[in-house]
Amino acid sequence: MVLAPAGRGRLDGGVRGGPADVVVIGAGIVGAACAYFAARAGLRVVVVDRGPVAGGTTSAGEGNLLVSDKEPGPELALMQHSLRLWAEIGDRLGAEEIELEPKGGLVVASTAEALAALRDLGGRHRTEEVAVTDVAGAGLADYEPHLAPDLAGGAHYPQDMQVQPMLATAHLLRAAVLEHGVDVRFGETVTGIDRGGDGRVVGVRTSAGSIASPAVVNAAGVWAADVARLAGVDLPVLPRRGFILVTEPLPTLIRHKVYAADYMAAVASDSAGLQTSPVIEGTRSGTVLIGSSRERVGFDRTVALPVLRRLAADAIRLFPVLARAHVLRTYHGFRPYAPDHLPLIGPDPRRPGLLHACGHEGAGIGLAPATGDLVAALLTDAPPAVEPSPFAPSRLESHD
Repeated sequence: MVLAPAGRGRLDGGVRGGPADVVVIGAGIVGAACAYFAARAGLRVVVVDRGPVAGGTTSAGEGNLLVSDKEPGPELALMQHSLRLWAEIGDRLGAEEIELEPKGGLVVASTAEALAALRDLGGRHRTEEVAVTDVAGAGLADYEPHLAPDLAGGAHYPQDMQVQPMLATAHLLRAAVLEHGVDVRFGETVTGIDRGGDGRVVGVRTSAGSIASPAVVNAAGVWAADVARLAGVDLPVLPRRGFILVTEPLPTLIRHKVYAADYMAAVASDSAGLQTSPVIEGTRSGTVLIGSSRERVGFDRTVALPVLRRLAADAIRLFPVLARAHVLRTYHGFRPYAPDHLPLIGPDPRRPGLLHACGHEGAGIGLAPATGDLVAALLTDAPPAVEPSPFAPSRLESHD
């Protein structure tokens, strides 16, 4: 799909009231990245969201930017590109402003079997130019002094980073508006995706009116299936609930992003049942975030006390010192789950003009810049930095 680049939009929203080159549905981190990179490529962009900036899954994210948890393959390649773009975004927007921290990741194994699997993964990562250092059990305290002393060993990934998701989204959208004239519309619900006689997308209808556009990007996260249905197509994206505990401020207690080796198995699981694996990190404010849980329970927002207790117990097993910490609050969100655990990025073959940028599950914060860059390349027929075919929505969809 090729759209001719337009001139830079006006600061006041140069396309308001007129046609756009592309409408992005969703003002979370993925939608913000799609808008930013499409506008940077010269397209006139409108972003529409029924809520505020980062009001969905983005607001419940930890801000993980991880290569350590990805098997060699398409998703790792996308993440490596994304880390390069995150570094550029940090330079442009200010790393301090978005709390972009190159803190590194520490993956730990409690058994010899888990450690052997971790070593195997580390070897395969090195062939893909991922930096990783094997750490013996006795050496883990050099990285994290408060870790349990009986762990078998671990692996240090210095390229892993963390960002504050809501700040990053807000600053990225702000840059898209101020630098490229993107028109952002909050509190405006998309009620329909209009199609011409040949079935091609010609625009969207919203609660505030219509926007003519030959392209629509579905970046609606866990609601992506609902948006796809507005265009008359099915999309297999489902919500996968997760909880986070937030402790009182404990400055410098946790230095890295620390998680157990079995976290990767939980991420890759197809099970709808509850799975937990400890993921622990400190924040700029000193609080400690404790995850993670995964379960497919629809959009059930019930606070599940057994899950919270399990998360706390998992964290204490890794960091016994946390037994004395007070939990200030908990929160939860819904990850957009795709059946094969790869995001859907690119045109929908059943509906020309409709592109998807969704299904990232728990990796959406990290993969957002590369997703936006890839969407912009597909819209303008520019050479993509990452091979797009593994993420093509056609892999999961039957043609109408």
